[in-house]
Amino acid sequence: MSDDVTEVGNKHEVAVLIPAAGEGRRLGGPRKQFRTLGDRPLLVQVLLVFEQHPGVGHLVVAVPENHVQEVSDRLQAEGLSKLTAVVSGGDSRQSSVRHALRAVPAPVETVLVHDAVRPFVTAREVQAVIQSVRAHGAASLAMPVADTLRTASDERFGETVPRSNLYRMQTPQGFRRAWLEDAHRAAVEADGQPATDDVGLVQKQGRDVHLVQGSRRNFKITTTGDWQMAQQLWGAWTTAPERTDR
Repeated sequence: MSDDVTEVGNKHEVAVLIPAAGEGRRLGGPRKQFRTLGDRPLLVQVLLVFEQHPGVGHLVVAVPENHVQEVSDRLQAEGLSKLTAVVSGGDSRQSSVRHALRAVPAPVETVLVHDAVRPFVTAREVQAVIQSVRAHGAASLAMPVADTLRTASDERFGETVPRSNLYRMQTPQGFRRAWLEDAHRAAVEADGQPATDDVGLVQKQGRDVHLVQGSRRNFKITTTGDWQMAQQLWGAWTTAPERTDR
């Protein structure tokens, strides 16, 4: 086993990949995935959502190269029985997902990708994505855009953009393993063909991705305001019945 991968775990058919190697520049300060939310690091709180979900068998985490052993030790100390591998992430989210995908055990057929900074996803939403992947091959949570959208230039508003059929993408995004592997392989062959998420990569292969209704609470912690909101919501969230209701 290489120095930048630590493996443990058992074998089931659903794996969750958590790319957690980002620097979090917009929030500033310590990497946000390692900040404390409640009584544990944010990354641990996110992993516990899937650790406690009966449909998930494997967790694979991609972290900064110089933190692999440290994070692996901490996650195992947290008692994460489904932790299969902690791997060295890449210089982009896309490459971190690709590195994590390589560590998924061979029998696994369904792979979910979830942001390391979205702690407010429910068990029901996770299950809905898994079921949609099994039925259709690829699926993602998303929310319809509610705000009015306009273009702007030189501090002046331009045309209004129709918001019908526009969605704000969320995670988890789920795929048949072979589809996700094909998409990442094609991106590498295209000299790192960029995409903002894995849905975009899979769509470039001509595959349909099905919509699963998300929720406003499943927001991505990106800015200082997001972090403050997460801290305010966390206490109520830990006792919310919908958090674990399947």
